[in-house]
Amino acid sequence: MKSITVTLLTNPPPSATSTSTSAQVDNLALLIDNVKSINHLLQIHAALLRRGLNHHPILNFKLQRSYTSLGHLHHSVTLFHNTPAPNVFLWTTIINAHANSGLCDCALSYYAQMLAHHVQPNAFTLSSLLKGCTLQPTRAVHSHAVKLGLSFDLYVSTSLVDAYARGGDVVSAQKLFDAMPERSLVSFTAMLTCYAKHGMLREARLLFEGMGVKDVVCWNVMIDGYAQHGCPNEALVLFREMLGKKIRPNEITVLAVLSSCGQLGALECGRWVHSYVDNNGVGVGVKVNVHVYTALVDMYCKCGSLEDARKVFDAMEGKDVVAWNSMIMGYGIHGFSDEALQLFHDMRCVGVRPSEITFVAVLTACAHAGLVGKGWEVFHLMKDKYGMEPKIEHYGCIINLLGRAGRVREAYDVVMSMEVEPDPVLWGTLLWACRIHKDVSLGEEIAEFLVNNDLASSGTYVLLSNMYAAARNWVGVAKVRSLMKGSGVEKEPGCSSIEVNNRVHEFLAGDLRHRRRKDIYAMLEEMNGWLKACGYTPKIDVVLHDIGEQQKEQSLEVHSEKLALAFGLISSSPGTAIKIVKNLRVCLDCHAVMKIMSKISGRKIIMRDRNRFHHFENGSCSCADYW
Repeated sequence: MKSITVTLLTNPPPSATSTSTSAQVDNLALLIDNVKSINHLLQIHAALLRRGLNHHPILNFKLQRSYTSLGHLHHSVTLFHNTPAPNVFLWTTIINAHANSGLCDCALSYYAQMLAHHVQPNAFTLSSLLKGCTLQPTRAVHSHAVKLGLSFDLYVSTSLVDAYARGGDVVSAQKLFDAMPERSLVSFTAMLTCYAKHGMLREARLLFEGMGVKDVVCWNVMIDGYAQHGCPNEALVLFREMLGKKIRPNEITVLAVLSSCGQLGALECGRWVHSYVDNNGVGVGVKVNVHVYTALVDMYCKCGSLEDARKVFDAMEGKDVVAWNSMIMGYGIHGFSDEALQLFHDMRCVGVRPSEITFVAVLTACAHAGLVGKGWEVFHLMKDKYGMEPKIEHYGCIINLLGRAGRVREAYDVVMSMEVEPDPVLWGTLLWACRIHKDVSLGEEIAEFLVNNDLASSGTYVLLSNMYAAARNWVGVAKVRSLMKGSGVEKEPGCSSIEVNNRVHEFLAGDLRHRRRKDIYAMLEEMNGWLKACGYTPKIDVVLHDIGEQQKEQSLEVHSEKLALAFGLISSSPGTAIKIVKNLRVCLDCHAVMKIMSKISGRKIIMRDRNRFHHFENGSCSCADYW
């Protein structure tokens, strides 16, 4: 390529001067199509100028497109403005260039100029324009497409479906899709993406199952839709089905599957994906890059294997701030604050500038260890050294830090003096601190504020109800439950999951659905005998119902995490670690049972609840009972 281009820039030999213009155009067009660098393209452009071909419509079109693809939009713009009477293809190219660069307003401006010059747009013009359109311009372009008779063109209608989907107008996207006289794989994918993006997973799955041909993009949309909307088990099932149909995963597939593994705590499945990437990645089109390795770090951290996460992290080349954040957050949620703070120090020493997420991760680590002084130091470092104004997430970490440490009133003062408006999550964090440290009066004040301002969530009502129950105020409990019923608010049920033989099993409290329920409940009976022999007394105070003590004990025995533990004990080899994921905060009684059972069984029990990881080993927990 380089030698040919250089020849073009020297004086042509006699034989070249006799070459027809058509042959020159063909030769130059081929060179432009295959150019790989901006320097080569500039040399070819110079050759065009010397030969008087600088206004040739085909060559100008190809030049303009190549400048854009090489990231030099300004050259493309200059070339366009120096072209006399550009045709529809050149207008379309400049519109497409700006739309692809995220410059929707500029693309719309060029479209308006094109119409002012009385150049009739074609289907490719409209489909290019729609790439970056927000909802309001999309509706205007749609109207124009109808006027031009292009609304049912396959390219245009597909682009309209995609644009309406991006803008959140699912109804319009669906109407357009249903009215399309013909549909391509791209059309189906656009509608599938619309459903998946907006959490309409049932509709997405029906459409997915009805598709005759499915490429890897369709599978990715469906798998990622499940992963992003809290259905990780379904994502993994679909991934296995995809492999069974010999569809080769790519980077997007791997990222979605690793996210699902992390949500479920499915360590063995995550390890399989890691092995697949290492052994087959390049061969099957998976780009083994920093994004994939960061996803692996995140997955291992969420699955309870910090050792594997650190191995991947240490082996990673070109670590960006996202990779550092993942490892720091991993240490933080596991309660290893010293390691998190050391990594934060190492990160700055190698010249990686912390992001806002970095400070969330470090403050989270401080909160799980009760490092109030260090937390304030990091909070001020963020402002004073890095010039970042704290956002609601950072204040939330500080409130969590103070609340866990029992400094509830101080946390309340911080909320009242904040420069940003507190959100329901932050108020919920403070309300949770009131519940833990039995500050009922402040809790009532906060809950009343949230209810009166329509900011209350199910968690608000549950925490307030728990505070009343802990104080044996059953009248207050009944009042809150009445409010919940009247508002249509339902308490989120506790659910625990455990992975055994590459399959995730889920349990609710008192669950009788599992095919091995008889064995599970028999093991529960054995566990109760072992626990009593060790002097264990059920912590019936955590049962927030006005019932008898025996009923409270029976209620505690069938908590979801205990069912998961019993299943783990009968389904895995002696001595192996048992990993449980709980969607809510583990209760005091279950926490105590896990500690004792880790000593009795000689097993390490790793539990991830809503707040953090607990590593139970030989009768103690990594959280040191601070969570």
